[in-house]
Amino acid sequence: MSDAEIINGVIPAPARLDKALADATDLSRARVQALIAEGRVEIGGAPAASPSAKVKAGAEFRIHVPATISAEALPQDIPLNIAYEDEHLIVVNKPAGMVVHPAAGNPDGTLVNALLHHCARDGGTSLSGIGGVARPGIVHRIDKDTSGLLVVAKSDAAHEGLAAQFAEHSVHRRYLAVCGGHPRPAQGIIDERLGRSDSNRKKMAVLEKESSRGKHAITHYKLITRLDQSALIECRLETGRTHQVRVHCASIGHALLGDQLYGKTPKALKPVIARLGFARQALHAAEIGFLHPIRHENLRFHADLPDDMQELIDQLARFNP
Repeated sequence: MSDAEIINGVIPAPARLDKALADATDLSRARVQALIAEGRVEIGGAPAASPSAKVKAGAEFRIHVPATISAEALPQDIPLNIAYEDEHLIVVNKPAGMVVHPAAGNPDGTLVNALLHHCARDGGTSLSGIGGVARPGIVHRIDKDTSGLLVVAKSDAAHEGLAAQFAEHSVHRRYLAVCGGHPRPAQGIIDERLGRSDSNRKKMAVLEKESSRGKHAITHYKLITRLDQSALIECRLETGRTHQVRVHCASIGHALLGDQLYGKTPKALKPVIARLGFARQALHAAEIGFLHPIRHENLRFHADLPDDMQELIDQLARFNP
């Protein structure tokens, strides 16, 4: 994480955290809220929990302000794998390694840059402006090193309709993953609250259920195929929290293979991972389904496993249970 500036100070008076920090700095309240969401604010040495958290006068704070990037994303001619498109929305099969939208450290080469170029061809429709100039059309995200499907809004009406479905947790999302070990039981529900880690701002962590921090998160998992000291599993999401599948799987002792942040590859499998050069979390957004926000039709899309994950599975399939 690149910081252009670190702001240290003391809360001047008891208040909501976002208001208190805005009063104590030159930052706007909206900017403070965004920095808290990105895990860039610390209170008393620990990551800030929520913009609405109450803070006492005299509490020490630290704000990591990222380096400035261009506010407006620019079109770039980058190939896209499009699963569906109409005048209202577009469903894209994102490759692993592509960031969804520009941010500090990734100013261009993102899915948004590619979409802006694609949608501008022949005077075509642009993207919804609700996400702002840096994130036009973006209703939800998947991690840079996760492959698979996501839906992008072209119009504000489509954006609002899709956002409402995500908020209601009515969007169907099915992921395929390769985890270490063989989950027992072979299928179940992981119901664990998720929030920023106290020890690492870049990580999410399972929190106490009674915690006022973080957000409720539910993942339904099912073992599909037993592999060599690993397994192909499916994960269906009721909620869509940051790093949800990765953290939930790690929390039950079955971190995803290749996940540098939340897990360790079993020692016996390291030669396979090294030989394949597999250097990302083995996670693929295989299905997405939703109600078309304008036409009110039920839509569902499927994306086959990418070559790198399929090759990994093939190499691990020598296991004979």
